Amino acid sequence: MRLMFRDAMLILRNNGFSILTSVMKVKNGKERKKEGNNINISVLSGFTERFKNQLFSSFMLIILVILPTLVRAECTCDAEDENRDRGKAMRYKIAALVSILIASAIGVCIPLLGKVIPALSPEKDIFFIIKAFAAGVILATGFIHVLPDAFENLTSPCLKEHPWGDFPFTGFVAMCTAMGTLMVDTYATAYFQKHHSKEILSENGDVEKEEGHEGHVHLHTHATHGHAHGPVHSDDHSTQLLRHRVISQVLELGIIVHSVIIGISLGASESPNTIRPLVAALTFHQFFEGMGLGSCISQANFKRVSVIVMGLFFALTTPVGIGIGIGITNVYDENSPTALIVEGVFNAASAGILIYMALVDLLATDFMNPRMQQSGTLRLGANVSLLLGAGFMSLIAKWA
Repeated sequence: MRLMFRDAMLILRNNGFSILTSVMKVKNGKERKKEGNNINISVLSGFTERFKNQLFSSFMLIILVILPTLVRAECTCDAEDENRDRGKAMRYKIAALVSILIASAIGVCIPLLGKVIPALSPEKDIFFIIKAFAAGVILATGFIHVLPDAFENLTSPCLKEHPWGDFPFTGFVAMCTAMGTLMVDTYATAYFQKHHSKEILSENGDVEKEEGHEGHVHLHTHATHGHAHGPVHSDDHSTQLLRHRVISQVLELGIIVHSVIIGISLGASESPNTIRPLVAALTFHQFFEGMGLGSCISQANFKRVSVIVMGLFFALTTPVGIGIGIGITNVYDENSPTALIVEGVFNAASAGILIYMALVDLLATDFMNPRMQQSGTLRLGANVSLLLGAGFMSLIAKWA
């Protein structure tokens, strides 16, 4: 619209000046032919003056007509009619649902194959490299994919200026969510650690009572030895295990929130031109995110049922969101204030969780690990893998 306005002004200006030039040429010609005729000169001067006044009036009229149009173009809250084709769009949606489901399942399963493929075991160096790649993917998802969408939603001109234009709600929600994730992380770990310590003390007390029948000297020796070695090592291992479990559960929560929103947005769209590039982009997006989540789940040593449930929950989230979007296509308006606020708040919260988890629980933990600190090759590989993961995920943002 602005280009059209500029072109119109250029045309008007050029035509206006050309007309004025022609008029002045006529005026000069008449002056040469009738130098002594003051009446004709005054008439021509009056004509030129009237023409300039009309030109100025036309210019002001164009300004008054186009400016409101420009304002409406910058703040259009009506659904855009962008090559809608429900039949073709539905075919793309079904293709997206199937491909995203398969890619998500494969991505989350690859790191879980450590027991079958020894190279993918958490004790191997390659696992650190894969996890660094996955952490880069999650970090880029938060910064490049989710947070900008939240800013776009909560700063939309379709929302009321008060209060949404008075305060940066997107950054505030993301910050509060990151701090909330920290609190959940620390309190959950402390609670499980305390509960687990009580179980260890209870088990040791039962053992001491059973061995008390064999003699007081043996009881004292066993108790001293047990508390000095066995429980300390077991407690350290259990604390790490609890940390991995909390990390994997909170990370899955953050991923699921924005995956549902992505699915609903895709499912509600009726434009094949919008859906087509998203199919491949979101397929890779979910595959890489699945690798990140799977690497955390594999370190948590959940029971087999829990692993299956968490994997299925992640793999089904976006397809379920697409199904919901298809179901509400006729009533869903992505530019309505309610949709913008809900999507914006949830996207901002998801971004806060993902950014915190990527930086604190994934990257900081692994990169400060003594094993990585002592190996220059592993450090180099992990850093390169981190950059590749973040780079690939950032590139996908061009289409998704």
